[in-house]
Amino acid sequence: MAEDTNLEIEEVSKSKSKLIIIIAAVLLIVGAVAGYFLLSGGDEPVETLADDAAKGEVAAAPTSSSATVGIALYVAMPRPFIFNVPGASRDRIVQIKVQLLVRGDDNEETAKKHIPLIEGTLLSVFSMTTADELSTSVGKETLRFTALDKVQAAMMDVEGNKVIERVLFTGFVMQ
Repeated sequence: MAEDTNLEIEEVSKSKSKLIIIIAAVLLIVGAVAGYFLLSGGDEPVETLADDAAKGEVAAAPTSSSATVGIALYVAMPRPFIFNVPGASRDRIVQIKVQLLVRGDDNEETAKKHIPLIEGTLLSVFSMTTADELSTSVGKETLRFTALDKVQAAMMDVEGNKVIERVLFTGFVMQ
C-alpha cells in the first residue's frame, strides 16, 4: 500500500510539473507575439486630414504627377541645431534634431545636395524665436510650420520646386 501511495504522488508531481512547463511556454509565446506586434508598428503617429486642417496645413488633392513622385523618404540633418534663445527670466539653450520628409529619390538627392542652404535657413528661423514660445506645444508647432515655409521658399528659389514636404523635430531639448 505504501508503494502505491508513493507511485501516485510521483505521478501527480510529474504531471503538475509538466503542466507548469506547458503553461510557462504558452505564456512566453503569447508575450513574444504581443511584443512583436507592439514593436513592429510605425514610429510616427497616424495623422488625419482633420489634424492637418486643425494645424493650418491644407493638403492638396493628389494629381497624376504627384502620384508618380515616389514614396516618403527622410533626410536627416547631419547635426542637431544648438542655439541660444532669450527668455523672460533668463536665456536658454535649445537643441533641436531635424529630419525632412521628401517624396521620391530625386527630391532626396536634391535635399542632400542643398543641406547647407537648408541648415542656414533653419538656423535663421530658429534664432528668431524665444524661450517663452518654445515652452508650449503650440509654439513648437508654429516654429515647425514657419521653418517649413522658409525652407520651401529657399528651395523654390534655387530648384524651382518645394522639394521638402515636412520639417520634423525628432529631438527637442531646452535648458
